[in-house]
Amino acid sequence: MARRGAEPRALPERAAELRNKLVDRCERLQLQSAAIAKHVDEVLPARSQGVLSAANSARELVIQRLILVGKVCENEEQRLLEEVHAEEERAQQSILTQQAHWTEALQKLSALRTYLVDMITNLDDQGLVNAEQEIFERTELAEGILEPQESAKLNFNQQCVQSPLLHRLWASAVLCCMAGSQEISIDEKTVSPHLSLSEDKKTLTFSPKKAKLDLDGPERFDHWPNALAAAAFHTGLHAWKVSVEKSCAYKLGVCYGSLPRKGPGNEARLGFNAASWVFSRYDKEFRFLHAGQPRPVELLRAPTEIGVLVDFAGGEVLFYDPDSCTILFSHREAFAAPLYPVFAVAHQSISLSQ
Repeated sequence: MARRGAEPRALPERAAELRNKLVDRCERLQLQSAAIAKHVDEVLPARSQGVLSAANSARELVIQRLILVGKVCENEEQRLLEEVHAEEERAQQSILTQQAHWTEALQKLSALRTYLVDMITNLDDQGLVNAEQEIFERTELAEGILEPQESAKLNFNQQCVQSPLLHRLWASAVLCCMAGSQEISIDEKTVSPHLSLSEDKKTLTFSPKKAKLDLDGPERFDHWPNALAAAAFHTGLHAWKVSVEKSCAYKLGVCYGSLPRKGPGNEARLGFNAASWVFSRYDKEFRFLHAGQPRPVELLRAPTEIGVLVDFAGGEVLFYDPDSCTILFSHREAFAAPLYPVFAVAHQSISLSQ
């Protein structure tokens, strides 16, 4: 009986407990709703306004910077065009001076020749002997007139348009617009047995052990860890990027297709012959190599990616760090044959950037 009497008394207690829990839950829901309402009514509009303000500031920053870059480019353009005009006038003035000088020399020589012919034709033997001193003095003057010599002053000096600013902007623009637009792949027939080529023909990985490959193929490098691209460039402007962040020993650049492939000699070693131009890294040493004449390149940090730019018309190969917008090295050359992108790696791997 006592047990049955306890159950009715427990029901109100349970109901009261549940009621209190529901009240607490309602209060929490009210607070949660108030927070959400504040977020919707105050925070999000403020954030929207902040985004709008930040976007406008970003647009203004972009416009201001581009205007400044434009002004700098306009000023540099004006300066360089004035340099070109001044150099053109200097060269033309040198040519005019030379024309006047040699025209006068021609007149003197012509007058002397006429005089000598007249002496030979109109004087008898006695008269010719009597005029010997006069003839000697006049011919001696002619001997002071030298033959024309080649002079650099008569040429237009292309150095007048050299501009580090323009060079850097031009290289950045070319690499941004062109790198990746040209499909470059590595020719597996040229790959050294010390290298393995990825399936997409973009990555070269070094191995100290030689792979079992057909070394008799004429295209394959059999000693140095080199490889060539599948296609050569004949004319125009070309650019590509190579990821080098994994490697501490590599070379990349361009070479003629006539570069020898066999043996341990310098003839097939990139940068140690007249047929190849490469940027090289070995540990912490960076160099430009061509014809066995290394040129040190001082860098504060190792590039993770290197852009290569070839300009046939300008006769230039240029190596560039896209991350810092820095020209690592630039070399001018009148290229006499088509150029192949060329690669070498002796530590881990390098890859053509997509």
